[in-house]
Amino acid sequence: VYRPAAIDQLKINGEKQQVPVFAMGDKQKPLNIAKASIEHAKKNGNNVVILDTAGRLHVDEDMMNELVEIRDNIDITQTVLVVDAMTGQDAVNVAKEFNEKIGIDGIIVTKLDGDTRGGAALSIKAVTGKPILYIGMGEKLSDLEQFHPDRMASRILGMGDVLSLIEKAEQAIDQDKAKEMEQRLRKAQFTFDDYLEYMGQIKNMGGLSSLINMIPGVGGQIKDDMLPDEKQLEKIEAIIFSMTKEERGNPDLINPSRKRRIANGAGVDISEVNKLVKQFEQARKMMKNMPGMMGGRKKRGGFKMPFGF
Repeated sequence: VYRPAAIDQLKINGEKQQVPVFAMGDKQKPLNIAKASIEHAKKNGNNVVILDTAGRLHVDEDMMNELVEIRDNIDITQTVLVVDAMTGQDAVNVAKEFNEKIGIDGIIVTKLDGDTRGGAALSIKAVTGKPILYIGMGEKLSDLEQFHPDRMASRILGMGDVLSLIEKAEQAIDQDKAKEMEQRLRKAQFTFDDYLEYMGQIKNMGGLSSLINMIPGVGGQIKDDMLPDEKQLEKIEAIIFSMTKEERGNPDLINPSRKRRIANGAGVDISEVNKLVKQFEQARKMMKNMPGMMGGRKKRGGFKMPFGF
């Protein structure tokens, strides 16, 4: 009730997950809202109620008393603390204070996709003795992952996290589509539509920087400024979306006049279109010249493209 638009933000996230959100505006006491929400849940057949209390980066005595009041007046099954890994030692102090004054059953650590690499998560576990249930590895709801201590240790040591990488790939990639694309790659029939499909799957897995950090021997070695610029990738997508369906499926159709039209549609200089088409042609030529990469040496254990491609 203290942060502007916090209730609206909850409602939007609730709709995305098809979870109803109960609200009474920002003029009511949190305890009264909590009591009313439980009555509302009973009447509407909801068997789980999540009370989302106000966030804070530091220990605040008034808000702490508010939580004590809720705890003492409502039958709470489980108390979960959410902490921001980017705040470092402050997150550890908050967790310690909360556990001592309120009593917590578990922790969710967010923003572990940043430069902190998980040190705060291990410190919080050590100080409170409570389990870390989930970790936030990005800004999307799908970026909330179950916590595995051995995988976090591997990330911190720069050894990657292959198991999480595989899980992300399995969730994001349609296996039938992957097989179809592999066949086209072997025949060097890769199209701009395939490129869009591939980029979409990478986004669903958390983006390039998230994936690279999970690769053994690579995580922590490659900085964000060494990766392709997100804006550049968006520009490439805009160019491809400015093509007709026929042009995306058969890049050989793209002549100079079509390139001018595509450039105008994407709002870029024609040199950008020329550059993309040239790179695309070079990639297809490379595929033709590398049969082992496309599975031609499969029987002898040849290299296979990652994620089924």
